[in-house]
Amino acid sequence: MTTGRDDAVTSDPSQLFPTKYLPRPQVRDLPAPPTNQWRLVGPGIVAAGVGLASGEFILFPYIASQIGLGFVWAALLGLITQYFLNMEIERYTLATGETALTGFSRLWRHWGLVFAILAYFANIWPAWATSSATLISYMFGGSAAVIAVVILVVVGAILTLAPVVYTALERAQMVKVAAVVLLLVVGSIFAVGAAWADVPKIITEAQFPAEELGFAVLMGALAFAGAGGGQNLVQSNWIRDKGFGMGHYIPKIVSPLTGEPEARGRVGYVFVPTEQNLTHWRGWWRFAAREQLYTFVLISFLSIVFMSLLAYATVFGNPDAQNGIGFLQLEGQVLMERVGTWFGYFFWFVGALSLFAAALGIVDYTSRLAADVLKTMYFPDASESKIYAGLVWGLVVIGIIVIAAGFSQPIYLAVISACVGGVMMFIYSGLLIVINKKMLPAPIRIRGFRVGALVWSVVLFGVLAVLTVQQQAGRLLGQ
Repeated sequence: MTTGRDDAVTSDPSQLFPTKYLPRPQVRDLPAPPTNQWRLVGPGIVAAGVGLASGEFILFPYIASQIGLGFVWAALLGLITQYFLNMEIERYTLATGETALTGFSRLWRHWGLVFAILAYFANIWPAWATSSATLISYMFGGSAAVIAVVILVVVGAILTLAPVVYTALERAQMVKVAAVVLLLVVGSIFAVGAAWADVPKIITEAQFPAEELGFAVLMGALAFAGAGGGQNLVQSNWIRDKGFGMGHYIPKIVSPLTGEPEARGRVGYVFVPTEQNLTHWRGWWRFAAREQLYTFVLISFLSIVFMSLLAYATVFGNPDAQNGIGFLQLEGQVLMERVGTWFGYFFWFVGALSLFAAALGIVDYTSRLAADVLKTMYFPDASESKIYAGLVWGLVVIGIIVIAAGFSQPIYLAVISACVGGVMMFIYSGLLIVINKKMLPAPIRIRGFRVGALVWSVVLFGVLAVLTVQQQAGRLLGQ
């Protein structure tokens, strides 16, 4: 038997939303998912494209170059965990048009700012720009630091001159994914060879080599298997700009110089759970789940396995493969000897392109998260596009300062970034349970095994975060 309050909430689900820090969302019908859903494929590819960086090209191959294939299993564990995280991040945005950070900020005014600052801190170390620059220097010579500065300036220009920022980002990541797939195909034919026979070692010789490599590196690999940290949170922003669900009603971020900005309010929309709206919801949810699984998870896992196998086939057991990202230079040289000079340069080129596109996506999502929070919670009358552009160039300038200060070893910068990302994931996994149980209408709330998946995420990243801090503190005290 329903109560009067239950009936009121059913007819006006905006009553479920706390109003201490933000007004209630408006009530509108959920748009129907398009019949031609192919044109909406993109956010999962962008997530995979941006994620094809530290995990795929640096951390997992680095681990394979040191201890073999025994840790590749963790990539699948990390990706499955992130799949459920991404879907719960998307659940809130599909239902409201608000980002997950806005949902967190409804619980406490400054939650969004906390995560924006952590994302900024994780990415002021321009590991992806310096990594791309290092690979470019292998091909053409020159100073990797100077090349990294040029990369950052180009990234800033692209993100502030594109009429619709998400569209430019999506196209760049699709080109990158195509290049990585080509490397995968060509490398499988010419370079991996007999190493395919050792693939079962991923299962039969599974290990957790914390003593050899340290919890920081392993946590970084787990956290950045596919995406990681703030990149998972920005799924909200990307699907909203693509027009998924209630995001259909929210204006996109555009260039303040070449685009046509539209005013965005502080809050989103929520729908009454009528039969028609719930039919539309099930259509959106099925599409979003397939889009994430067949793009983000599949592309990321195949890339991690292949790049780890390539590193294993070329530099595993080589005593010279001990100096951070330098193993990629050695790997390229071995590929030149075994396959041909052309393939070594092709390997470095795809790696440099991949890491450049990752830098593009990372500067975008870091600035996008912060712009959303500042617009929603602190400067409601400001232009989100202008805030975004200012943050982009702020991150570029900070990155240049970091490079000029001499932080030039990409593997350490990637580990720092990944560890911060892991701590973020520990915190927001729990918050996602709260907002998706407390604020959404009963028929579309998180329940069952999906709650269990987020509890697992809390435990996984919480334990790894504690172990990493303990280990790093012990090393500092021991020096």
